[in-house]
Amino acid sequence: MSRITRLARIVRIVGRYRLDQLVDIQRLPALPRTALRLSPLQLHRAPNLPRGVRLRRALEELGPVFIKFGQMLSTRRDLLPADIADELARLQDKVPPFPGEQAVAIVEQSLGRPLSEMFASFDLAPLASASVAQVHNATLHSGEKVVVKVVRPDIEPVIRQDIALMLTLARLVARYLPEGRRLRPVEVVSDYKLVILDELDLGREAANACQLRRNFEDSKLVYIPQVYWDFTSHRVCTMERIAGIPVTDVQTLRALGADLKLLGERGVEIFFTQVFRDSFFHADMHPGNIFIDASDPADPTYIAVDCAIVGSLSEADQYYLARNLLGIFHRDYHEVAQLHVECGWVPPQTRVQDFESAMRAVCEPVFERPISEISFGQLLVHLFRTASRFNMEVQPSLVLLQKTLLNIEGLGRQLYPELNLWETAQPFLENWVRERYSPQSVLRRLQRHAPSWLEQLPQLPDVVLDNLQQARPAEGRPHARSSLPLTPVHERRKSLRRQRRHLLAVLALAGALLAMIPGARQLLGDAPVASWLLAALAIILAWPRDEV
Repeated sequence: MSRITRLARIVRIVGRYRLDQLVDIQRLPALPRTALRLSPLQLHRAPNLPRGVRLRRALEELGPVFIKFGQMLSTRRDLLPADIADELARLQDKVPPFPGEQAVAIVEQSLGRPLSEMFASFDLAPLASASVAQVHNATLHSGEKVVVKVVRPDIEPVIRQDIALMLTLARLVARYLPEGRRLRPVEVVSDYKLVILDELDLGREAANACQLRRNFEDSKLVYIPQVYWDFTSHRVCTMERIAGIPVTDVQTLRALGADLKLLGERGVEIFFTQVFRDSFFHADMHPGNIFIDASDPADPTYIAVDCAIVGSLSEADQYYLARNLLGIFHRDYHEVAQLHVECGWVPPQTRVQDFESAMRAVCEPVFERPISEISFGQLLVHLFRTASRFNMEVQPSLVLLQKTLLNIEGLGRQLYPELNLWETAQPFLENWVRERYSPQSVLRRLQRHAPSWLEQLPQLPDVVLDNLQQARPAEGRPHARSSLPLTPVHERRKSLRRQRRHLLAVLALAGALLAMIPGARQLLGDAPVASWLLAALAIILAWPRDEV
């Protein structure tokens, strides 16, 4: 299908469901407002359906790529009205399976061997079928029961074509809608492009599964199925077949006597462990990807599959997120507001007092309710929505995190409605902050970075000389200095002193490292002596001189 034909079909579906009515035309600039009023879309009558239903049905007709985009949008409740977000959350992949014989051909082509050499049995009827891939049961010659995931044939060109059209639409939204720039639609679609293209690479999904499996090795929190790399490629992934109860089958879990309270709490612990301990979290934990091993009802374990989408945070994001969450727990709205400014989530010119007052107005009514009735994920949504009034930009790095938190809390409350997420999460976060900035933890991080710093240490004298040579012309020309106003001179002196103090910090740190780092003595001889010499040199260089 050509791009023009695809675009024509999209316009036809948009017209049928009158999706143009989702936009407030009066808020658009004159040119696009006039274009919409004269558009052929006006010839269609709007179906007698709520706007959310119309949007959902249109996305379902547009196909797999748009369905998955709608699923992603349903998690962005800070951007969407509640009725639209609720309706989009109902989107399901209703994609018919492709023939099993075609799946066999893809497996043989990708793995370069006849199917009979790889598998003792292979079910032609798929176990499940989704928009990007479908799954077949199989058995290895060694007897292990496995599932084989196969990417749909010729799906990548369709995805790239639809993504290109989405980017065009996103650019129009960013240009013409009043809040388009703040919503960052181009970045949202670009992130979605990376996510869905990553889903096409089953080798990447297998690698993600291996990493998550290592992170929770010998853990009772969650089990990740084993990957069979000999039967895995870019378009095929073979994994251990698991036997578990769907997490939504609460009736069966209750009948087995599973500890649902423990399951709910463990779900929260899994989330915070992945985010803060590992900075590598399963970001697609919807009910279809989560099962329960209830073979020991008193000690049930989660089983997670489909690791195509994972997320990670930088150390700075981890720090600010943990501090923000703790600030909310303690109702310290001033700290929450200050942290939003410090980490750049809101513009630097934002008045902290105004932002603090807005946060308080949102949170206090919520905290008056019983703690077990408070949805932490929804509270964050309300906070982000409030922050948007202060021109808070959408943070793409936190999109997957927010989606995952909403999924985890929803699953936990479904299993155990009395789940107290706050009581479970607060001790974890407090311990994480305490341990991260303990002397032992700081020393471990210093030792981890030490090889890189030691490699750059010989360059420090050149850096010192370059800084001094850059400063010397200004210091050596009293006539030029006297012609300058007084304030710039003082500023120059302050700048020089700041440079020296920075050198002091770097060199003193290098000296301390030489004293602490195992192996430094072998590299540089007598480490304590070298440390004292470096510290003395730093003090001499950084000592402020009284220049006139």
